[in-house]
Amino acid sequence: MYCKTTNKKTLMAALLTTCLTAGASFHVAAMESVHFLIPGGAGGGWDGTARGTGEALSKAGLVDSISYENMSGGGGGKAIAHLIETANQKHDTLMVNSTPIVIRSLSKVFPQSFRDLTPIAATIGDFGAFIVKKDSKYQNFKEVVAEFNENPRSIKIGGGSARGSMDHLVAAMAFKAAGGDARQVRYVAYDAGGKAMAGLLSGETSILSTGFSEALALAEAGEVRILVMTGDERNEAAPDVPTLKELGYDATFVNWRGFFAAPGITDSEKAEFVSTLQKMYDTDEWEAVRARNGWVEIFKPGDQFITFLEQQEKEVGDLMRELGFLK
Repeated sequence: MYCKTTNKKTLMAALLTTCLTAGASFHVAAMESVHFLIPGGAGGGWDGTARGTGEALSKAGLVDSISYENMSGGGGGKAIAHLIETANQKHDTLMVNSTPIVIRSLSKVFPQSFRDLTPIAATIGDFGAFIVKKDSKYQNFKEVVAEFNENPRSIKIGGGSARGSMDHLVAAMAFKAAGGDARQVRYVAYDAGGKAMAGLLSGETSILSTGFSEALALAEAGEVRILVMTGDERNEAAPDVPTLKELGYDATFVNWRGFFAAPGITDSEKAEFVSTLQKMYDTDEWEAVRARNGWVEIFKPGDQFITFLEQQEKEVGDLMRELGFLK
């Protein structure tokens, strides 16, 4: 009897040790490295979100090794297709994305949707903003609206994404709210924010529709001025910038940004990604990144994220049809 008890205790101890070791090994393997796949070029909102998140995770000690890969093309479709096609080798990869994955899927820019990936979590919200170069004749957004309503085609509005995508949609919403014809917006598409900024500075466009966090970084560099942003109220990161609503235009917009993993990852791997991102919110390193970029925290993990995406797909689809972007 004594021998059986000893053997049983020994076996249980061995199993427990094995489980703990396996758990520790899994944890190290899962969070030893995170590879961020960025579906656009340098200087855009996706790039800033991935690199800001990576900075916080690394400095907070939540991930040992961080790497980044910019993969432009197809309105983000090239990176999505790549992640799906190489899923078996991408268990450490997080692809950043945002509202455009819904818009571009609806527009058939690419055949995939969020359903073809593993949604991990929405992590932040970023408002829209309209900026002009420092020496622009426009001193405020009301001047832009006045000229647009008089001659819509006289104003070229740039954006770091394709026609009918988010930057275009936000501009259309704003000018519609200001009494203009949304379909008359003369939108010039660029591949990511860096090229769109170059277009603004060169005079190819007169105003740029972009993310508020990108606008803040550009304004700090001293090359542009932010005319207006799309939040419900002014943001502490730029308290002198008015909202569309306070100017009398009934329009607001917030673009979620978040992360997707490859299809087919295990529930444990998914849970580890979610847990690590959630832990990040409680760190000083994250708060520094968040405040610097003017981001709003929107944590929607796992199934909550999927429900949110399904609802946005319906709402954005209705809006796009109303504005003539979808039939």
